[in-house]
Amino acid sequence: MAKYVLKRLLLVIPTMYIISILVFVTIQLPPGDYVTVMLENMRNQQTGGTTWTPEFEEAMRERYGLNEPVYVQYYKWVENIVVHGDFGYSFYYNVSSEQMITDRMGMTLAVSLSSFVFTWMIALPIGVLSAVRQYSFADYFFSFIGFLGLATPGFLIALVLVFISFKYGGISVTGLFSDEYEQAPWSFAKVIDLLKHLWIPMIIIGISGTAGLIRVMRANLLDELHKPYVEAARAKGLPEWKLLIKYPLRQAMNPFVSTLGWVLPGLIAGEAIISIVLNLPTSGPILLQALKQQDMFLAAGFLMLLSLLTITGMLLSDILLAWLDPRIRFESK
Repeated sequence: MAKYVLKRLLLVIPTMYIISILVFVTIQLPPGDYVTVMLENMRNQQTGGTTWTPEFEEAMRERYGLNEPVYVQYYKWVENIVVHGDFGYSFYYNVSSEQMITDRMGMTLAVSLSSFVFTWMIALPIGVLSAVRQYSFADYFFSFIGFLGLATPGFLIALVLVFISFKYGGISVTGLFSDEYEQAPWSFAKVIDLLKHLWIPMIIIGISGTAGLIRVMRANLLDELHKPYVEAARAKGLPEWKLLIKYPLRQAMNPFVSTLGWVLPGLIAGEAIISIVLNLPTSGPILLQALKQQDMFLAAGFLMLLSLLTITGMLLSDILLAWLDPRIRFESK
């Protein structure tokens, strides 16, 4: 087991290296750069059809370090991250990228991880219930709710919730803090205020993931319940609940756990639009703005950390699978 985990950990290094190249090249693909976007915005804000001389544009690129070849920019960017922990400078916000990332990633992880816990806590028991009570009222009811959750976009649920709460309750469900705690330093009272607001985006973001995992768990467990080893264990007189937990549920968990690799990044990706609707201080709105403004270092920093979370999810998934089923091991060819 330890050897298997070590090999999986070592694979993270070359994977992140390849991802860093892809991320940096991808954000360089759109024509122009941050200076191009900035000058165009300045031109649109002025009258008289102002134009900029090539010398001025070159001076601006020199100021922001954008006149160097892409491979030189990439090398300096990676070197600064690895050696100094410096993700570069945010041209648009005029602060260091790591400051923007640090300020937003904490709230992003709080929202995403709480949504992930909510997803598993709801999907696992409901999936088991739907399989054990196949074709019952509960099975049909939760299947209907699951299909409804899969078909309804999260941002639409957020918009409906905002409208209903404000129109009929006179309260706002946007943001993660009350006005008095928005800029206040961290304290126990602020944490409690965060928890009071956190459940709304947690449920909205977790709904679609919950619906999908319910269907996965139900299908897997139904497949296991009809296998001969379950009938043999039942014939030995094992209690039904003990038989369920000891044999078919453990086998049915394998595909369920394997979804961890895509559920975690999926929750973070789905958080972007919902964060804009609910005005959440997370990474989604900042990343979207950075991509629109071609703020390359800030966008690349966010994408790298989100990629690391994806790899972490896949790594945890592999480790849990190896723990659940000893037959699963990584074998070098």
